[in-house]
Amino acid sequence: MDYNTIEDAFLFVSSAPSFEHSAVVHRITGESFYASELAGDSEIPEDAEESDDYLWIPHKNDFDLGKPLVMEFVREHCSNLIDEMYAIFRRRGAYARFKDLLAEQDLLQVWYVFEQTRTREALLRWCDENGVVLGESNATRSLLRQPPHHPVE
Repeated sequence: MDYNTIEDAFLFVSSAPSFEHSAVVHRITGESFYASELAGDSEIPEDAEESDDYLWIPHKNDFDLGKPLVMEFVREHCSNLIDEMYAIFRRRGAYARFKDLLAEQDLLQVWYVFEQTRTREALLRWCDENGVVLGESNATRSLLRQPPHHPVE
């Protein structure tokens, strides 16, 4: 199976609050299927719930890749901002304010690399736990562990 298929499905599921988007990947064909509660649209096959041939893609919250990841980053890279981060995350729009603060501190690129690396590690671990073989295993894993280049927004 191709890592990009898993990652694309994961990003779709995680682009909305938990349970608003879902995705499955067929273990044999590698084909992905998506559903959105918001749009009332689903291409997920009817037998996906009962069949072991389908893998339900997790949400980033299942891996603690939301606020817990932010707080881990702050503790590791800018612990002097921890109180400010807690204040930011008490209100709506916290993630945008968090990124604005990181941009002011010239840490936004560092955050993107940190977030992408942790996401890759979590997805690779999830693939291993679910028996998903990713293409040419060693070569793929080596490539996936390289820090990504993420342009500053």
